[in-house]
Amino acid sequence: MCGIVGLHLRTPELYPRLGELLTGMLCEMGDRGSDSAGVAVYGDPAWSPPGAGCVSVAELAAGDRRCVADVTSAVAAALGDDVDGIAVDGSYLLSAGRRSEELLVAVRSAFPHAIIAGFGSDVAVLKGVGYPRALTGGWGLATARGWQGVGHTRMATESAVTPAGCHPYAVGPGQCMVHNGSFANHATIRRELRSAGVEFDSENDTEVGARFIAALLADGRDVEGALKELCATFDGFYTLLVSDRDSFAVVRDAIACKPAVVAETDEWVAMGSEYRALAGLPGVEKARIWEPEPEVVYAWQR
Repeated sequence: MCGIVGLHLRTPELYPRLGELLTGMLCEMGDRGSDSAGVAVYGDPAWSPPGAGCVSVAELAAGDRRCVADVTSAVAAALGDDVDGIAVDGSYLLSAGRRSEELLVAVRSAFPHAIIAGFGSDVAVLKGVGYPRALTGGWGLATARGWQGVGHTRMATESAVTPAGCHPYAVGPGQCMVHNGSFANHATIRRELRSAGVEFDSENDTEVGARFIAALLADGRDVEGALKELCATFDGFYTLLVSDRDSFAVVRDAIACKPAVVAETDEWVAMGSEYRALAGLPGVEKARIWEPEPEVVYAWQR
């Protein structure tokens, strides 16, 4: 099953409502995946301060809970610079006046077993085990603001129910992927990526797709080209939503058996696994609404 939602806001007047709207969308998909959930929020000034490098940590290590002051102190010592941070229901959102990649190296140095939920400017990623409504409440997601959000509710089929196995997979700078479906040949592609030096945090098939796309983007491909290459390489049934701070893209496999619906107005673009995830959006009654065609990449730019 699993449920995907995404919201790309085109008008700044709606930015203060991003978290509220995303919470409603995600909770509507709770019965499609009740074991875990996650979100990526772009543009919240408290979670990802403007101009700062940011790293989201889902877990320091199994059972390792520390106060945020201890975490920022350890990372600051590794970075050799000041680090700010906030704790959000067991996760840590860290920021510094350095590149996100530099901060990420410092986090990994201070906490080698940490599960990195995401990194990059203007993005915060939260994910955890539990029912989506309980998780979004614990995060205070409804108060978040920004210009874009992506969410996922998981029904585990390919790997363990752990923070490492939750979506989104945000493995490139500012990049995020959520997935409904199953990649049949993920083991083969994982071996090929590992032989090229790519490291993995989980045995989840979605992480393979996310790291495949991140590698292509790092080589200079655009999102549309990377998703077309994924469609040509991966076997299986899937709907994917891929985002970065400036874009939002959706694609389905050649058979398109996994549900998806897109709605678009002058004020926003949204997608969900089912229409009910979109039904509470402002002005949805006037939206253009359609189901994505098989292997057609739909992309929007900020």
